[in-house]
Amino acid sequence: MTLKRALWVGVAALSFGIGVLGIFLPLLPTTEFMLGAVYCASKGSPRFEAWIRSRRYVGPLIRNWECERAISRRAKLVAVSMIGASALFILLHLSNGWLRWSIIALLAGVAAWLATRPEPTPDDERDSGR
Repeated sequence: MTLKRALWVGVAALSFGIGVLGIFLPLLPTTEFMLGAVYCASKGSPRFEAWIRSRRYVGPLIRNWECERAISRRAKLVAVSMIGASALFILLHLSNGWLRWSIIALLAGVAAWLATRPEPTPDDERDSGR
């Protein structure tokens, strides 16, 4: 493996790991890191790219985003709920001031953006071309 391919695989692995953390941590975006991992893996290791795409939790997420720029209802609900919990934590633990309200505004903006993304069409409709 050449150094260039090894670097692509390393960045893909790092991006994948951060994406996995993003499943559990509300301020880390999962989709963007998984898309980055797939892109980098495609440059360094098609086998690693196929492995990422085959994962049960991230494969459909990547496919829905690439095909339709869509996010499933469940993923949106989890993400917006975690963002809400983060906002509540910030309200309870950060003193009143510009930083507190800036973070709350940022979280509200991200939650609104997520909530307004379309939901993916069911696979049977997508496959039939409707």
